[in-house]
Amino acid sequence: MGERLCQIQNREGRNLGFAQWGGLAGVPVFWLHGTPGSRFGLPADEEALRRIGVHLITYDRPGYGMSERARGRRIVDCVADVEQIADTLGIDHFRVIGRSGGGPHALALAARLPDRVIRAGCVAGPVPADAAGLDWMDGMDPKNQEEFGWAEQGERVLQAELEREAVALLDRIEADPSQVLSEDWELDPADRQVLAIPQMQRMLGEMLREAYRAGVWGWVDDDLAYLQPWGFDLGEITVPVQVCYGTKDVLVPPTHGVWLVEHIPGAQAVVLNDAGHLTDPETMLELLRSLIAVDR
Repeated sequence: MGERLCQIQNREGRNLGFAQWGGLAGVPVFWLHGTPGSRFGLPADEEALRRIGVHLITYDRPGYGMSERARGRRIVDCVADVEQIADTLGIDHFRVIGRSGGGPHALALAARLPDRVIRAGCVAGPVPADAAGLDWMDGMDPKNQEEFGWAEQGERVLQAELEREAVALLDRIEADPSQVLSEDWELDPADRQVLAIPQMQRMLGEMLREAYRAGVWGWVDDDLAYLQPWGFDLGEITVPVQVCYGTKDVLVPPTHGVWLVEHIPGAQAVVLNDAGHLTDPETMLELLRSLIAVDR
């Protein structure tokens, strides 16, 4: 199918960009991209999605790609946007999975749409910044800590720094597609191996170039939203949730995954031993298969 772009106006009059992948007859799954990201951040190629029977829907969170900015948005605000996309497509029930920064947004959907979300997945997703009993930045790479330090200083500082980061990032991947995260990042070798996969390099390059179509506002608003109250309680969740995390992750440390499993009712842990933050296409396909395998 590969419908690269659809655009609608949400109930507030903002444009929302989204895309469909795989086959329309497949199991509907919303895939929520990380930070920064866009609707082109696919977990696998289209042939693989068709083969496992998935109708994948991706969308640009506000401020990314073809979706207009919603200044001051919270994590929970994604619920109305995804619900409207599902209504537009005539989809009553669906699964949802979010990777990295998409993880909290997937959990918001699980909490607030229990009559529509059948199962949810959170892959390498962070916990709330005020999580009890956890030092949120402990175990994070210094570069990641620096970024959230900018966020703590407010929108103006964060915007200026992320604009500089975005220019440098695009220049790096133009010269060497494996350098999405530069050598300044103290990544585990497992992440460097994933970044060396040509399919991942193509996907990440396309995703990030689209992410910055209208500037860095999506990135800014994501970072600010992670540090604010999310607008829902994890204890609200009643649908099955799978929490997946790598033991060598230095962007979202594994302690976040452990905490989520302990605080989401009935959550199932999927621990990827010796894996970092990034997930290779085959592993993502396995997670998708697991997500669509069993109904409530």
